Amino acid sequence: MKKLKALIAVPALAVVLAATGCGAQAGAGAKGLTASAEDGLTVGIAFDRPGISMKNPDGSFSGFDVDVAKYVASKLGVGESKITWLEAPTPQRENLIQNGQVDYVVAAYTINDARKEKVGFAGPYLTVGQSLLVRADETAITGPESLTGGKKLCSVAGSAPAQNIKKNYAKDVQLQEYDTNSACVEALKAGAIDAMTTDDSVLAGYAAVNQGKLKVVGKPFTKDSYGIGVKKDDTEGRNKINDAIEEMIKDGSWAKAFEKNLGPSGYEMPAAPTVNRY
Repeated sequence: MKKLKALIAVPALAVVLAATGCGAQAGAGAKGLTASAEDGLTVGIAFDRPGISMKNPDGSFSGFDVDVAKYVASKLGVGESKITWLEAPTPQRENLIQNGQVDYVVAAYTINDARKEKVGFAGPYLTVGQSLLVRADETAITGPESLTGGKKLCSVAGSAPAQNIKKNYAKDVQLQEYDTNSACVEALKAGAIDAMTTDDSVLAGYAAVNQGKLKVVGKPFTKDSYGIGVKKDDTEGRNKINDAIEEMIKDGSWAKAFEKNLGPSGYEMPAAPTVNRY
């Protein structure tokens, strides 16, 4: 088990990798979003979430978060060719923002009070719920209430879903915390764990690319919102991102991006959120 866990977690150790251009911009995000946009933008995303944000074999990027990030950049006057994409694993997102290594993060980033103490959030741009992913032949696990008898459940270290399990289900299940969602998926397929948990939108993408092997079970058992993470004190930048999200929803681009990226998985499009301007 430990050997498997170590092997599948290795890719996540390359925490900050420049994906396009000549590498991370020096001091990206350090001078505020508006000033940074004059020279291009460095955006943090996940590299391993089908339908949400993926680094494809040809080096390109696709997914709902990617389209949201590109739309926001366009409203800041930055074309796709001037975006540098950086991998933003869950445990590193706040550090990337605080250290000025990225201008903003769009990475299935759940808004919560603990994170708002460290970074600012624009949005929300999507409402989701926590659910469970299991192997296709699994019949005993049907929802969180069936996570009994010491079943092994995987989630990403530092994630909101992992914290929810610790708070509400720790006495019933053995929580295994891995570095990435993709590591959990590989462990699930290998039989090292019994289920994995994160937001239903993310799980739907994994189920879609593993048809016949994995499935989403039960109804969502939380209600959460994704936001775009920025420097906590960059009020001007946050407001401009909020303006862009509202425009994306208003002009129909939001719905088109959802249908293109998440529609094929069978995941039902939720109502467009109201931007709260945190």
